[in-house]
Amino acid sequence: MALLAEYNISATPGRCIVEVYDADAFLGDEAALDAAEVQVVAGNGYHLYLLSLQTDIDVQLTIRIWDTPPSPPADAEGHVAIDLESETGTLVIGQLDRGPADEITLPRPGVYQGHAWWENRQATADYYWSTLNSPADDAFEDHLTQAWKNCPVIERYVLDLAYSHASEPVGDEDP
Repeated sequence: MALLAEYNISATPGRCIVEVYDADAFLGDEAALDAAEVQVVAGNGYHLYLLSLQTDIDVQLTIRIWDTPPSPPADAEGHVAIDLESETGTLVIGQLDRGPADEITLPRPGVYQGHAWWENRQATADYYWSTLNSPADDAFEDHLTQAWKNCPVIERYVLDLAYSHASEPVGDEDP
């Protein structure tokens, strides 16, 4: 298996969510969002939701394109199979209530399949909530800003994907 491309993006999980979607397919999907509550990462084919357990500490998102994706690491906190279609070849990484964090250009448009895995999700949440529950002093806001920047672990999500096939043409179909 050969690594063809790798993208690293830092994003703040607005309302606990980081999104990955095709540039022309920004359609929210309530069912996929509900599925992320259970699976951590879920989508509808065009739109993935990654569910963090906190809202303010940046997470690291790595998107790797392989000729054949490797298995998730044995020590990952969790993993799930995913499909992601990008008709434009451009993926947007969104911060639900903060706007886009970045855009990436895939090697080619089409359907990608593989899996998502994550690490330090719970450890980051534990740090987040313990920090919120122990205010330092009157400069609590400044304390929080520094605490978020100095989190001792990095919450990380990895999408290991391989190109599967071209997108099906969408056109006007007459009966």
